[in-house]
Amino acid sequence: MTEVRRSVLVNAGADHAFKVFTEKFVTWWPAAHHIGAAELQDVVVEPREGGRWYEVGTDGAECEWGEVLAWEPPSRLLLAWHLDGDWDYDPDPARASEVEITFTSEGDGTRVELVHRNFDRHFTKPGRVESGVSGEGGWGGILLGFQQAFV
Repeated sequence: MTEVRRSVLVNAGADHAFKVFTEKFVTWWPAAHHIGAAELQDVVVEPREGGRWYEVGTDGAECEWGEVLAWEPPSRLLLAWHLDGDWDYDPDPARASEVEITFTSEGDGTRVELVHRNFDRHFTKPGRVESGVSGEGGWGGILLGFQQAFV
């Protein structure tokens, strides 16, 4: 099983880091990373197991990204990634990979570790999903942007 693993140390407590990750997603997420036709206006992670994870475009349209599988503030968030290798939404939960984010106190800050796994579940171009999230525009760079939210 292949996985993409990235981590950053942020200058904040775990509670605050978790809140910024989940409640202020759009403030650190790259604006160009959207699947809707319009520019990105917001990203929503509904604060509960079974909640939706989706983008809202400037035109008001909502585009699903996935689902909240585990909501354990301030230590863990598990998301189903329903975007396939063509960056289209696939509603079938059996064909979704998983993104697990953990928040662990380290010194005066918090270690935020992200593991994206189960790419083989994707029906359409699973290798493209993996290479996309592991490449330069993927999780490594995205988490650096998250880290900058605390500078």
